[in-house]
Amino acid sequence: MRIRPFFLASAIGVVLLGAGIGIAQIEGGDRGVAPVDSSSDYEVSGVTVDVSAKDADSARYGGWRLAQRKAWVQLSQRLGAGGGLVSDGALDSVVSGIVVENEQIGPNRYIARLGVLFDRGKASAMLGVSDSVSRSAPMVVIPVMWAGGAATVFEQRTAWQEAWARYRTGNSTIDYVRPVGTGPDPLLLNYGQTQRPGRGWWRSVLNQYGGSNVLVPTVRLQRQWPGGPIVAIFQARGGPDNKLFGQVALRVDNAAGLPQLLDAGVKRLDDLYQAASRGGLLRTDTGLAYVPPVAATEEEVLPDDSLPVTAPSAGGATISVQFDSPGAGAVNATEAAMRAVPGVATAGTSSLALGGVSVMTVTYGGTADAFRAALQARGWQVFGTGTTIRIRRAQPSAPEAAPGNATGG
Repeated sequence: MRIRPFFLASAIGVVLLGAGIGIAQIEGGDRGVAPVDSSSDYEVSGVTVDVSAKDADSARYGGWRLAQRKAWVQLSQRLGAGGGLVSDGALDSVVSGIVVENEQIGPNRYIARLGVLFDRGKASAMLGVSDSVSRSAPMVVIPVMWAGGAATVFEQRTAWQEAWARYRTGNSTIDYVRPVGTGPDPLLLNYGQTQRPGRGWWRSVLNQYGGSNVLVPTVRLQRQWPGGPIVAIFQARGGPDNKLFGQVALRVDNAAGLPQLLDAGVKRLDDLYQAASRGGLLRTDTGLAYVPPVAATEEEVLPDDSLPVTAPSAGGATISVQFDSPGAGAVNATEAAMRAVPGVATAGTSSLALGGVSVMTVTYGGTADAFRAALQARGWQVFGTGTTIRIRRAQPSAPEAAPGNATGG
């Protein structure tokens, strides 16, 4: 068969076009927002000032001085130090920044709403309080924004990503890992990835960013009419199963207030994540942790796996079991089979993925190797080592064909 030059040129054009699309997904474009501040400074926001002076510069300088004093009183009261004042010189050495939230400057008057940042170490020393902060495990943030019926993460720069970049995480107990959105981020961290419960791929992705778990803060914008009110529904989601920890709805009168609306939404979601962390709902998923195999040494005495374990012992093990779950019946049957193994104290599904691979947490009164041997004795195929294993029902071997009775002619 001969290929005509016209069709050959068309095929080459399609190949080049496909290569261009692949390159365009990770290069160029208006994306990438670096976090403004990831320090642990104390922040006091919403400080209002109204100062008059001989000129605009003097009024502005006086307003900032007044804001420092007011913010210091609020900070000391918040930390339980009484709320006493200190000299302006001492405040200058403690204040690390002034954030202008809104200001109006006149010929001899300054009206503004400001935020004041205090160096955590210096301020704690002056107030006589501890500056230690208990933080969670590192959480990778994937901000999803729904607008116009489409979900956007890092494919292009969004107002939701900018709001998370502006947010100062120093006062939060959550250790946020905020990707910039450049390089491979649009390919690795997208909306499709948030819908995949598979722990293996999640583990590979999170290792690229040094995270132990994932947070998926989601906002859905509903515009009443062009330029009119905007209703935003914020959802605090997280984990490889995209679990919902809470949601809140906020409204703004016009499109000009969208940045303030999103900033308020970030603060509300941070409160929800901190509450989930304090309540034990937001924690490290055992399926995302890498457990290296432990090799037995010559001095160790290996247990006798030939005898069944009849009761849980004090030195039991907690094992993560991954299994196929095409339906609810398969999940119930696998849980019942695990509970029937001698030595199993508890067995419950901790991560459900119907139609995929679910994860079950099993408490076994023995070693992980003994549990593996007990499953193999009951006809299970067991893959992996340590306290994270993958099980599958052994496929029955095909029966041998019976010899025929007919004889050749």
